[in-house]
Amino acid sequence: MSAANAPAPAAAQPAAPPALEVAGLTTGYDETVVLRDVSIVVPNGSVAALLGPNGAGKSTLLRAVSGFLPARAGRIALGGRDVTAAKPHARAAEGLCHIPEGRGIFRSLTVRENLTIQSHPGEEREAVERAVAAFPILGERLRQRAGTLSGGQQQMLALAAAHVRRPSLILVDEASLGLAPIVVDEIFAFLQRCAEEGASILLVDQFATRALAMASRAYVLRKGEIVFEGTANDLIGSDVFAHYLGSAAEEA
Repeated sequence: MSAANAPAPAAAQPAAPPALEVAGLTTGYDETVVLRDVSIVVPNGSVAALLGPNGAGKSTLLRAVSGFLPARAGRIALGGRDVTAAKPHARAAEGLCHIPEGRGIFRSLTVRENLTIQSHPGEEREAVERAVAAFPILGERLRQRAGTLSGGQQQMLALAAAHVRRPSLILVDEASLGLAPIVVDEIFAFLQRCAEEGASILLVDQFATRALAMASRAYVLRKGEIVFEGTANDLIGSDVFAHYLGSAAEEA
C-alpha cells in the first residue's frame, strides 16, 4: 500500500478531566482565613491522600469542596465542570459524596431508613442489598436506630452511603478515628474496593502510612497552605513526612 493510500492514524482520545480540581482556593469562617491559595488535583479513577497536623485545614478543604463553605477566591471543578458557586445538593448530583468526620448519619432513623434515604429513587431495595454486601453486620441491624449502634457500626453505615449512591468522587474525613484496629481494617478494605470499582477518592486519615499505601498522589497541608504535593512514594521518603507525619506513621 502506498503512503498516499495508507489510512490516517487514529486521533488520540482526549484525557478525561480530573475528578476534582481545586485551584487557588481561599476560604475560612467569619473573619478567619483558614485556607490560602490551595490547589490540588485528584485524577479520574485515582486515590489522593490529604494529610497534615491537627488544625491544618483538612476538614475545611473538604467542606469547601462539598459546598458547605463558600470559596472567597479560587475555583472548584468536578469532572471538569465548574461548581464553585454550586449548592451542596448540586455537587452531589455531579457525583460527589462527602463522608464527614464524626459519622454523618441520621441517628434517630433506623439503619434501613438511613440507607434508603441515601438511595436513588426506585433503588431502595438494591441500596440496602449493596450496603449489606459491603458490611454484613448492617444486615443484622436494619431495624435498629442508628444512634444506638457501636461507633464502628455507625462508621460503616456512614461509609455505606457512599456505596449506595455509586458516586464518582468520595471525600473521606477521618473514617478510622477512634475505632478498634479490626474495624479500621474493614474500613480500609472497603475504601480499597471502592477505588478498584472506579471511584476517585480524596482521603483524610490519621494513619498516614495506610492512607499513602492506597494513594497515588499526596498533599500535605500546614497552617492552611500546601507544603507538599507529589506522589505518595515521594512523600514517604521526604523530610516533610518525617517532620509533620512521623507520629501518625508510627501509630499505623
